Parts: sequence; C-alpha cells; structure tokens
Amino acid sequence: MSATGTLLYSAELIQEGGAYKLVVTDRLRHTVQTAYVSRRAVEQLPAFLSKLDSPHQGGIRRR
Repeated sequence: MSATGTLLYSAELIQEGGAYKLVVTDRLRHTVQTAYVSRRAVEQLPAFLSKLDSPHQGGIRRR
C-alpha cells in the first residue's frame, strides 16, 4: 500500500511496561490524544484492521 495525499491522522501504539498507550495525532488541527488500551484490545487490532481492508466483510469500499 502506498501513501499518497494529505496525512490527516497518525497513530502510535506504545508499550510502557505492562501497559499499552495509544497516541493519535490530528495533523490538521495539531492536536494529540492519548488513551490507555487493554491488552485484549491490542490483540484484536490485526483482526479489526483486516476487516477494514476486506470489501466482503463490510469493510471500506474503494472508489
């Protein structure tokens, strides 16, 4: 997948000891939001991302 266009948001998942912190940056508004997430949520990320990329599973439609 190639990145083209304007970057709107970026996200980082950071492990701090046994905790996971999600940091989302809004590139247009220059703001940052941080939230701690559970290990279970982190483990489910690959499945969630796979669904976003799957047109047959209700994923995002490409134009």
